[in-house]
Amino acid sequence: MRILITNDDGVTSVGLLTLAEIFSKRHDVLVVAPESEQSATGHAITVRMPIWVKRVKVFEHIPVYATTGTPADCVKLGVEVIGEKNIDLVVSGINFGYNLGTDIVYSGTVSGAIEGALLGIPSLALSAPANEDFDYKTAAEFSLRFIEEFDLSLIEKFTALNLNFPPGQIKGWKVTRQSARRYADRFEARVDPLGNTYYWMYGDVIEDDERSDCDYIVVKQGYVSVTPITVFMTNERLLNRLREAAKREEDKIARRSCAQEEG
Repeated sequence: MRILITNDDGVTSVGLLTLAEIFSKRHDVLVVAPESEQSATGHAITVRMPIWVKRVKVFEHIPVYATTGTPADCVKLGVEVIGEKNIDLVVSGINFGYNLGTDIVYSGTVSGAIEGALLGIPSLALSAPANEDFDYKTAAEFSLRFIEEFDLSLIEKFTALNLNFPPGQIKGWKVTRQSARRYADRFEARVDPLGNTYYWMYGDVIEDDERSDCDYIVVKQGYVSVTPITVFMTNERLLNRLREAAKREEDKIARRSCAQEEG
């Protein structure tokens, strides 16, 4: 396979470089990644300024390009321009830090995979705990086996797989749903030397999703969580309820109109 690898931690991050090195042993790898960290950029794309691209010498045998763009920009450029529309798989990661629950809304790593899905290419986002001692080599080797053994044709159009690794030994992988894991935001006010107020945002993780098949619970059990995620955000259940409400309103208007005509 010809595999495009990107991330949001930057082109020199250990997760990306380890993944590229392991994958290149059996596949044709192209790396296109941001020149600096782009964490929490979501699915931003660059539309009002140029995107600079330069080839950087990291490996002798793997082409690596650094860009001034976002992860989504990198995938667009990697597929459409540098890869000449000849990419079989997009892999984003391995990210330094989980992308569980509502993290996927903000994640540049996940957005790299979602952009691949938008372009009609099977795509994966890979994330690990924010631990300096994490074994990226083992995670990369697991990922290599996964893409070779998993039937990638099962991934539907406009859908990507979001994988999160446990902190210790990997017991295997389990299919999971996106959890309701989220944050209680806090803001610490500070004052700069000129007397201006600024804020540092931080927060506490809220993990109150009791479903046994949700992402963070499976990761805590020592398994890689594999969650299918899609670009579409319509709430189908509420959509049907809104349609019912709209129909009832239409019926009320029709009855009033008939009553007025009869009167």
